Amino acid sequence: METIFLSLGSNLGDRSTNLAKAVEALPPAVRVLAVSPIYQTEPWGYMEQPAFLNQVIQADTDLAPEKLLTYLKNIEISIGRKTTFHYGPRLIDIDILFYGQQIINKDSLTIPHPHLHLRTFVLVPMADLAPSFRHPVLGLTIAEMLAQLDTAGVSAYL
Repeated sequence: METIFLSLGSNLGDRSTNLAKAVEALPPAVRVLAVSPIYQTEPWGYMEQPAFLNQVIQADTDLAPEKLLTYLKNIEISIGRKTTFHYGPRLIDIDILFYGQQIINKDSLTIPHPHLHLRTFVLVPMADLAPSFRHPVLGLTIAEMLAQLDTAGVSAYL
């Protein structure tokens, strides 16, 4: 079993229901250990779209990293995700942030997620679960990375 962290995001349809469906679909291959609060966040990358709801999941899995990626993409499709453009609006997005302390650099998969240290919508909810988790490449904790960013565009979602 490997401990993993996943980022979930949605900005189309019933956003909170989309996140809940994604969490419910993770077992049995992904055993959910902890779920962060949900945050409303500004878009990242492409700004002309609705606000996102984001959260982070801590889980265990026996799936190898590439099998996990396929498993998660199939969950996205089952919830109704359609391919749009890069950083465009989406019904659901599930990204692998960390797979234990492994470092993977392949065309199809990069772990740790290559932009997570720049994304408040990832670091804020992850800090709720594991503020002292250390990035295996950058050597910084989640809390240290978050302290370097402006969190003004992130708010708790009630």
